[in-house]
Amino acid sequence: MKTNAEQADEFDVHEVPAREPLRFVVHKHQATQLHYDLRLELDGVLKSWAIPKGPSLEPSDKRLAMAVDDHPLDYRDFEDVIPGGEYGGGTVMIWDEGTFLALNETDREGSEEAFRNGLERGQFTFIVAGEKLKGEFALIRFARAGEKTWLLVKKRDRFASTKDVTEQDRSVRSGRSMEEIRDGSWA
Repeated sequence: MKTNAEQADEFDVHEVPAREPLRFVVHKHQATQLHYDLRLELDGVLKSWAIPKGPSLEPSDKRLAMAVDDHPLDYRDFEDVIPGGEYGGGTVMIWDEGTFLALNETDREGSEEAFRNGLERGQFTFIVAGEKLKGEFALIRFARAGEKTWLLVKKRDRFASTKDVTEQDRSVRSGRSMEEIRDGSWA
């Protein structure tokens, strides 16, 4: 059996099993306050967490991740401005996207089951293959702070780094900055 680090090192977006992989997206969202939304596909929706400081590649960082309402699966393609006065009003960027598998799983079905169990249990470890985020991460419910309060933690693997990944501030889909998206201009 492979170690967690070996599985994370070998996972590649181009090597996902032939069946449609599970998708993730991270939206950079300038609403009332700037934050990032981690969205993981499960059962035809995007399970979502708002991360005020954004994701980190540093394993010692434990980032607050507040569970928010599920979003439709096609929302992973949304990059635009939500009009002021509407829920989530502000600029939304596709900051990162890719595929993911649950740790120690090799296919979609096993990953979905592990994700469901992890949500119920309050801990889910997964491996992402994105443009900016790669390797092993964990979502851990911080039960003393409430059902919706989770922590996002980067695990130690070859993708861990002290570099601030949020400094990569262009959309992986359009190449635009938040200002260009807000102003409707193209890079």
